[in-house]
Amino acid sequence: MADLANANARASRLSTRVQQLEARLSRQLSERAWQESGLGVPADIADLQATITRLEQQAVELRRSLEDREAELEAARAANRDLTRALNQRG
Repeated sequence: MADLANANARASRLSTRVQQLEARLSRQLSERAWQESGLGVPADIADLQATITRLEQQAVELRRSLEDREAELEAARAANRDLTRALNQRG
């Protein structure tokens, strides 16, 4: 009786393991089929998203820097106009 119970328990464990392996094989075959067909998501999608985020942040920083420089340029032009006007009024 004990041998029969042990054999049934072992058969149950083996059946569960076979089902797990079949599911894993099915997932892997599906992923491979998607990749080979060209329809799947690229494996490096996370790297691409990180690059996009980094470039977007860089673009924001560059825009901010450009705005600061444009403001400085406008201030320098205004000062230049004022100095030119002052020199012309003297002479």
